[in-house]
Amino acid sequence: MTPQKGEALEIDVQGARVHNLKNIDVVIPRNKLTVITGLSGSGKSSLAFDTIYAEGQRRYIETLSAYARQFLGTMERPDVDKITGLSPVISIEQKTTNRNPRSTVGTVTEVYDFLRLLFARASIAYSMNTGEEMVRYTDEQIVKLIVKNFKDKKVAVLAPIIKGRKGHYRELFEQFRKKGYLYARINGEITELRPAMKLDRYKTHYIELLVDKLKVTGDDTKRLSASINTAMGQGKGTIMVLDMDADASRYYSRNLMCPSTGIAYEEPAPHTFSFNSPKGACPRCNGLGTVAEADMKRIIPDTKLSIKKGGIQPLGPYKSTLIFWQLEAIASKYGFTINDPIENIPEDAMNVILYGSEEQFTLKNAELGVRSNYFLSFEGVISYIHSYHNNDEMNGRGPKWAQQFIQHVVCPICEGTRLKPEVGWFRIDGKSISDVANLDIEELAKWLQGLEDRLNPKQRAIAIEILKEIRERVSFLLDVGLGYLSLNRGAASLSGGESQRIRLATQIGSKLVNVLYILDEPSIGLHQRDNIRLIESLQQLRDSGNSVIVVEHDEEMILSADHVVDIGPLAGRQGGKIVAQGTPQEVSSTQSLTARYLNHELEIPIPEKRRKGNGKSIAVVGAKGNNLKDISVKIPLGKFVCVTGVSGSGKSTLINETLHPALSKKLYRAMDEPLQYKSLEGLDNIDKVVEVSQAPIGRTPRSNPATYTGVFTDIRKLFEMTPEAKIRGYKAGRFSFNVKGGRCEVCKGAGVQTIEMNFLPDVYVTCKGCNGRRYNRETLEVKYKGKSISEVLDMTINQAVIFFENIPSIFQKIKTLQDVGLGYITLGQQSTTLSGGESQRVKLASELAKRDTGKTLYILDEPTTGLHFEDVRVLLNVLNLLVDKGNSVIVIEHNLDVIKVADHIIDLGPEGGAKGGEIVCEGTPEEVILGKKGYTAEYLHKHIYRNS
Repeated sequence: MTPQKGEALEIDVQGARVHNLKNIDVVIPRNKLTVITGLSGSGKSSLAFDTIYAEGQRRYIETLSAYARQFLGTMERPDVDKITGLSPVISIEQKTTNRNPRSTVGTVTEVYDFLRLLFARASIAYSMNTGEEMVRYTDEQIVKLIVKNFKDKKVAVLAPIIKGRKGHYRELFEQFRKKGYLYARINGEITELRPAMKLDRYKTHYIELLVDKLKVTGDDTKRLSASINTAMGQGKGTIMVLDMDADASRYYSRNLMCPSTGIAYEEPAPHTFSFNSPKGACPRCNGLGTVAEADMKRIIPDTKLSIKKGGIQPLGPYKSTLIFWQLEAIASKYGFTINDPIENIPEDAMNVILYGSEEQFTLKNAELGVRSNYFLSFEGVISYIHSYHNNDEMNGRGPKWAQQFIQHVVCPICEGTRLKPEVGWFRIDGKSISDVANLDIEELAKWLQGLEDRLNPKQRAIAIEILKEIRERVSFLLDVGLGYLSLNRGAASLSGGESQRIRLATQIGSKLVNVLYILDEPSIGLHQRDNIRLIESLQQLRDSGNSVIVVEHDEEMILSADHVVDIGPLAGRQGGKIVAQGTPQEVSSTQSLTARYLNHELEIPIPEKRRKGNGKSIAVVGAKGNNLKDISVKIPLGKFVCVTGVSGSGKSTLINETLHPALSKKLYRAMDEPLQYKSLEGLDNIDKVVEVSQAPIGRTPRSNPATYTGVFTDIRKLFEMTPEAKIRGYKAGRFSFNVKGGRCEVCKGAGVQTIEMNFLPDVYVTCKGCNGRRYNRETLEVKYKGKSISEVLDMTINQAVIFFENIPSIFQKIKTLQDVGLGYITLGQQSTTLSGGESQRVKLASELAKRDTGKTLYILDEPTTGLHFEDVRVLLNVLNLLVDKGNSVIVIEHNLDVIKVADHIIDLGPEGGAKGGEIVCEGTPEEVILGKKGYTAEYLHKHIYRNS
């Protein structure tokens, strides 16, 4: 779509200086697909998000009324001279994954909202007791049916009041008598209502109020109509008609009702099918699908131990406290001692200990010489754990302590559907809303095909428009490569790339025009097979009349763009300049680092020979979690192993949710439960497991590479040894910006002050007290080799390596930071400003600096996220260094440059979701290519032999 007359043809950014940008000018064409690329840390996000998006957001807030702005505060203008031609901006980042357990793929994409409407208006209800179709009548229809079914018979018109509930119901009977009713049918017998009448409160009862007795004739139905109306009022829309001679009954209702048993459902509405509404949510789990239960294996891990020796884990070994005196009292009553092994304690006594009792016990304490009948009702160990777990008012320690003895299990009432049991009996084409939401999106698309032909005429008339909306949204999800997800999949369990692509599908579905979309690496977690569909989705967004800016490193995406902006030449202080811009062909003809990789002048080399490993392995046997098909996987050790497969094939399930938690549990007694598997073999072959994720190294400006790697402690000790510090009596704590004494008290050592923004992320501004230097004047007067502690924190890693080359303890740690390609960041750079790739490399550097045993297993999930071709080369050098020391590395990856240098590949598939979870092939890259099985082999072959 071409811009309208008078509209700007381009977005013109002049004089951008945010973070490391060097006063750059850049022109981005509107209504085109633009890719911003460059090394990790070169300034791509600074231009796309911190300049263009931030200015768009600021302008939007300025359009609001003064009243609204007082709640939002003012947003600082980005450090840029001028931006023109800016449309309303929508940012689709990875960082904003919703962690709410109530949020699902269906709710985020709004598909579930349309499904709720469809089921509320077009579903057929069935009885949960008999499976018969539910019926609903008008009063006129009921009269006609009674005349037809009971003509010339004596009948009683009754109003059902109580259905299978316990109680004495004395007040209810009194209420009926005051209203003038004389009889009721109680548990199948018509009984006169007497004064002070009551039933056995511990038995289950069925009570129907007798409204009228009459003989049915076809001539005069006035009395019958009046009685039905009265009974409907008492029975909340349901009546029962009893044949007095045959003692047979039938139910009739204005609501949906089972014709045989008389159970009725409320009229369905969209909220009936919502697990976020009290009208639809399961009462046991409140719509979460899981409930917290005590884990007996963790509470009593060893039944051979006695209570005194700590057999009950939450209580620990014997202490002279009230709870142990209570346990001694229980023991004396039930004939055992707290020295007996738990397995020998009688079952009824264990029930009292675990679940509590209201009994009175004689409490005696030898130390105090006291014997007393005073005894608080013992609440039981499990109740004690639950009370801590559910107590929100406690500080974090109570609930955290209780969490280790709790496991989350599927709700026994709704069986994980999150909805009330009766909601599952509303069906369309034989499926309930839970059945539909549990289908993979690919399966859902098939079910929706020709659904109208399987509906009755009334359903078809209602459903036709709703189905059109659902189909459209489902097709967008398929286009962005998410066919393996189900609508019930929790949003919290999605990867950054998946959640970003879901929001992309939602935006395509919203059909907005004249909007500027900014995306951050949408190809993350996407196999090469699905890449082309993602690119087509972005082009569809562009063709609808929008401008699309993508921060991306993927070669295919760069070559498919209309316009490319390459930022560099290097990262950090040596970046922030435009090194090339234009069409992909124009950028490829330059000599920038990106262009040289695009032209294949520079390439990541394939190793001349693959490692043989150390001959040992670790094996997961019988993995069945999520979509895994009872697979057994042998992972060779001492090698660089790559786990591959299309999105949703089960890679993260196998490594992150089965292998890693299983190893952590065995090695460190970690609390996270692995998914289902039979056994783990070869555990003796490793002594340490380390997961290196891209999660931030810290969430506040106080955290930085120096504190994370531990080098800051050595630097502070060095400053403590200086003559000036000794004269003044300063210890190492004086040089910490987290402790009172040496820090600036205006910003409490953060260097910035936080301005809280309601509804928006917090904004940080430089502290006016110390000008961002974190320390007070006296501390900054202490110098080492002419530099204050603040000036040391402002050094880049490259500068610090030269500055501290004669101090081995410091040099070793910062040299590893330089080795992983982070020489451009500063020692004190706030962790909130580091990219995901940079955070991951800081973690890798701190691992490299540690003394390793040569038996460590490193697990990395898509480490190339946010990394340029050159950064990938540096990362591979680091990983190879770890393997060369005898360690083992497992990488989950889609990047073909990483896959081709692996020693061993384990390819899962063949498809995603229910069609995945099997081992397609394994072996060296060459063996995988020769096997010609699966998509990875096909794309790896194309990648390696693309020049031949």
